Amino acid sequence: MKHDLHDVCTQIRRDTVRSIYRAGSGHPGSSLSAVEIMATLYFTDVFTCFPDRPHAPERDRFVLSKGHAAPAYYSILAHKGYFSLALLDTLRTVGSALQGHPNLEKLPCLDCAVGSLGQGLSIANGIALALKIRHEMPQVFCLIGDGEQQEGQIWEAAAFASQHHLDNVCLIVDCNGLQLVDSLVSIKNMEPMDAKWESFGWHVLRVDGHDTDALYEAYSAAKTYEGKPTVILAHTVKGKGVSYMENQAQWHGAAPDEAQYRLAMDELTTEVP
Repeated sequence: MKHDLHDVCTQIRRDTVRSIYRAGSGHPGSSLSAVEIMATLYFTDVFTCFPDRPHAPERDRFVLSKGHAAPAYYSILAHKGYFSLALLDTLRTVGSALQGHPNLEKLPCLDCAVGSLGQGLSIANGIALALKIRHEMPQVFCLIGDGEQQEGQIWEAAAFASQHHLDNVCLIVDCNGLQLVDSLVSIKNMEPMDAKWESFGWHVLRVDGHDTDALYEAYSAAKTYEGKPTVILAHTVKGKGVSYMENQAQWHGAAPDEAQYRLAMDELTTEVP
């Protein structure tokens, strides 16, 4: 099944760069790497959601554990109709619903608030276990960064999900290879990731994290896999779509100046598949 989300993803990238530029702060690299991962969920039929009824019990759940990728997530939610597109220009401003990390009190359409890295999978597990106890069918998707795997809580949560056979959990790891100041390999290498997750009792898939068809197939497989939670290791490019940001650790958490902003917007206008 062909899922051509190129135009959608380009617009999300434009929104992301613009909102971070206007805010003067944010995390463009980590947001841009995760665009297809989140867009494939929200803009295909693999993820059940109801923007007009954001807390419908039959909805699937999404936990953005790498909360600093909020600018891209906010754009997706706005384009899905959860709130006005005009709010995107208020990112990180005082009183805005769009804080630097997703805030449930400010934005009640979310499934949870996140901030400190490493906590999202535990939250996803709790939601998934509650759904199983109630014999309800929704899937719980959780997105973490590859550097986030360096948190011990991730592996405690991994063991818990396996022990309790939480096959309604699908974890996506944004494997962009970079973190705040350097490469993952230089700071704390997490490979071989397949073997680590398999040893914790997980069903493991590897995909190109910018291939929306591959992501769709992986999500579909996760929703039907029984007996084990699924982890999708999605290989991505940090700063994807903006040439001077791609694979550059310094763009983990920096806002572009005016010239850099104009260049990024020019590139995202003329980007080709």
